[in-house]
Amino acid sequence: MTGMTTAPKWIGQSVLRLEDPPLVRGCGRFAGDISFPYQLHMRVARSSHAHGKIVGIDINAARAVPGVVAVWIAADIAEVPPIDFRDGRIPAFEPYRQPVLATERVRYVGEPVAAVFAHDPYTAEDAADLVAIEIEELPVVLAADAAPGEFSADRNTEVAVFRQGYGDVDAVLRSAPLVVALELAIGRHSGVPLESRGGIGRYDASRAILELHGAAKVPHRNRELLSRMLGLPPSSIHVHESHVGGGFGIRGELYPEDVLICVAAMRLGRPVKWIEDRREHLIAANHSRQQIHQIRAAVDNEGRILAIDDRYFHDQGAYLRTHAARVPHMTAGILPGPYRVPAYRATGHFRLTNKTPAATYRAPGRYETTFVRERLIDAIASRLGMDANEVRRRNAIAVDEMPYHRPLEALGEEIEHDSGDYAGLLDKLLEALDWPTLKAEFARRRAAGEAVGAGFAMFVEKSGLGPADGVRIEVDEAGMVELITGGASLGQGFETVMAQVCADGLGVDYRRVRVTHGQTDRIAYGIGAHASRATVMTASATHNAALKLRAKALDMAAELMQAPADALDIIDGKVMRKDAPAGPSIALAEIAKHLAPTSKTLGDREPGLSTEGWFRTRHQVYPYGIHLAVVKVDRDTGGVEVERYVIAYDIGRAINPALVEGQIVGGFVQGLGGALLEEFTFNERGDPLATTFADYLLPTAREAPPVDVILREDYASPLNPLGIKGAGESGITGVGAAIASAIDEAIGLPGAVTQLPITPRRLRQILNGKSQCKPSPM
Repeated sequence: MTGMTTAPKWIGQSVLRLEDPPLVRGCGRFAGDISFPYQLHMRVARSSHAHGKIVGIDINAARAVPGVVAVWIAADIAEVPPIDFRDGRIPAFEPYRQPVLATERVRYVGEPVAAVFAHDPYTAEDAADLVAIEIEELPVVLAADAAPGEFSADRNTEVAVFRQGYGDVDAVLRSAPLVVALELAIGRHSGVPLESRGGIGRYDASRAILELHGAAKVPHRNRELLSRMLGLPPSSIHVHESHVGGGFGIRGELYPEDVLICVAAMRLGRPVKWIEDRREHLIAANHSRQQIHQIRAAVDNEGRILAIDDRYFHDQGAYLRTHAARVPHMTAGILPGPYRVPAYRATGHFRLTNKTPAATYRAPGRYETTFVRERLIDAIASRLGMDANEVRRRNAIAVDEMPYHRPLEALGEEIEHDSGDYAGLLDKLLEALDWPTLKAEFARRRAAGEAVGAGFAMFVEKSGLGPADGVRIEVDEAGMVELITGGASLGQGFETVMAQVCADGLGVDYRRVRVTHGQTDRIAYGIGAHASRATVMTASATHNAALKLRAKALDMAAELMQAPADALDIIDGKVMRKDAPAGPSIALAEIAKHLAPTSKTLGDREPGLSTEGWFRTRHQVYPYGIHLAVVKVDRDTGGVEVERYVIAYDIGRAINPALVEGQIVGGFVQGLGGALLEEFTFNERGDPLATTFADYLLPTAREAPPVDVILREDYASPLNPLGIKGAGESGITGVGAAIASAIDEAIGLPGAVTQLPITPRRLRQILNGKSQCKPSPM
C-alpha cells in the first residue's frame, strides 16, 4: 500500500554495542573501582601445604600490627557453615563442602586459613604474612585414577560413581566385528579473566540490609546461597553486579572470600573490600577440565558405531564447591554428541585430590568429551582405512530423526536434540573450504617436507538452561525504556542483545532501551548468565514482555486516536496509523502519561506503561558445529603453529551476528590455550608449579591465527518464540579435538595425540619414537 512505513527490525542486525561507551571513556565500574567511606580491606593467609593437620595458628603478631582491626580463624566464625551448593541441599555431598576457613585439616595449597582486616590493603597484606600456621603433613593424593585416599576419618576421596547408559553394551562388544579402545586425558586448566575476583561487603544497619557489590554471573543464586548460610531472609540481602572483566564459569560463583567480607561487614560494622591478586587466582579460584577416559567403541565394518563404553576419572580437587557434581555428571550424558550410539555406558569416578577445587569452565564437559569422542572417530577411521569425515557422516543423527531423544541426562533433564542437520553442515563446510583443492595442497606441502595437516571436530552444544526467566519493561514519561532483568552481563554483549530484542518487539530504537541487570533489589527472580542460557531464556522473556507492552500501548493509543488497535503500528517510539504514517501520531512518552495513576484517561486499565514477561521451557536447545584446524609442526622443537582455523556453526537465529562471531573467536582462543599451552601442574608434594604467567602460559595475538566463522541459521529451534540457540561456548568446544587430529596428520602418526595440552615436550617425545606417556596426574 502506498505510504506504508515499516518499523526497523533490530533482530539480526550487527548494531554497535551499548556497553562500550562508558568502557572506552574510562568510566567503567569494576569491583576494584567500588569503595565506601571507612571501608576495611581483607587479605587471606593461605595454606602452603597440600594436605595436613592444623597443629596451631599463631595470629598474635598479625593482630599487633598497627592498623589491623581483626584477625579471624575458623573458630571465630564457627557458626558459619561450609559453602553450600547452588542448586540446594545434596546431603550425600555435604561432608565434602569447603569450609570458609580451614578447620582441622588443610587440603590444598592456597586454602584460606585466616583472614586479616585492616585499614588499608598493604597493612592487611603485611599482617597476613605474619600469621604462623603449623601443619603436620599428611600423604597427598594427586591422581584421580590412583587408589582413593583418606578425606576424613570415615570417608575416602571417591565422592561418587556416576552411571548413565542404555542397551546391552557388553553383548555388543562381544559380537562386534571391531572394537577400538583408547586412553585419553585432558589437562587441568581454567578460565583466566582479565579481571580477577573481588567484592565489597557492606551492612546498612539502619535498614538491616546486607549488600554484596562486585558480584557476577548469578547474583540471585548467590543471594539465595548467602541467605541459607547466614540465616538471613533473602529480601535483606542485596547483591549488585557491576562491570565484569570476563566470566567463563570461574567468575561469579560464591567463594570463601565472598562469605568472609559479608560476615565481616556485619560484625565489624564497616564496609569490607577484597580484591584477589593474580597468584591467588591461579591457586585458589576454580580449576577445571582434568579427566582421564578409558573408552571403547564397538564398530561394524562400514564404520558405524554399535556401542560405546566409557570409564572416566574426574579430578575434582580438594572440595566440592557450588557446582557440586555438575561437570562429571554431565560428562556421562553428553559424550555421544551428534552421533547415533545404539548402546551406551558411561561410568564416572568422581574423586577428590589435593589440588585446587574444580568447577565449570566455558563448555564444561563438552570440551573434554568432544576431544574424547572425536579422537575415537579418528581412531575408527584409521583402523578401517576410511576418511574420518565419512565416519562422521555415517553416524550423524539425521535431520529427519529430529527431535532426537536420548535416555541420558544433562543438567537435570533428559537430552533431546531439537533440530539440525549435522551431516549437512559438514557438507557445507567442505564446500566452503573447496576441500579437494585444500587437501591436495596439504599433500603437496607434505611431499615437499613440511609437517602440515588438517583436523576436524564435530560437536553438539547445549544452551538455554531453564526452567524459566522473567523480565520487566517500563516506559517512562520521557519515552525512555527500561528493561529490568535478573540476567547478568559478563562482557558478552548482553545489554545490546536484550535491547535489540526489546526494541524489535516494542517498536523503538534499541538505543532508547536501558538494560538494568544483576541487581537483586530491582527484580525478585533471576538465574543470571551461565550455561549459554542468556540469549535463549532472557531474550525470549524479553520478546514476550515487549509484545505485551506493545499491546498495552496500542490499546491506550486506540482510544486516544479513535482507531482500532489493529490499524495502528509503533515505529521509532511513535504510534501511527498503518495506512497513514504521515498523519497524526502519538509518542510512547505521551501514552505513558495517559497511563499514569492520576490520569483521567486510565479507565480500568492497570496503571503505568509497564509489564512483566516470562518464558518457560521444558528442554534446552542444542546448537551444533564443526571445527577445522590447519597446523604446521616444527619437528625440531615440537612447536605447533595453527595456520588457519574455520568454525561452521548453526545458531538457529542470530540476534547480533557480529557479537556471535566475537563470542566464537574469543572462545577459540581460550580453546587454543587448553589445547597447546595452559596447564596447572604440581610437584610430588602437591605444590602448584604454575602460579604466575611465566609458568601458566596463555595464548596471545601471536599464537592466534585468523579465524573464519561460517555462521548458519538453517535450523531454528522450535522450542522458543525467536528460534534462537546459544553461542557462548561454540568457539571453544572442538578446539582440542581438531588440533589433535591436525597434528596427527601433520606428523603422519594416526592416534599419536592422546593428551591435552600438546606441549612441545610431549610432542617431542612422540616425534622421537617414544609412546606418549600415560596421562600425567600432575
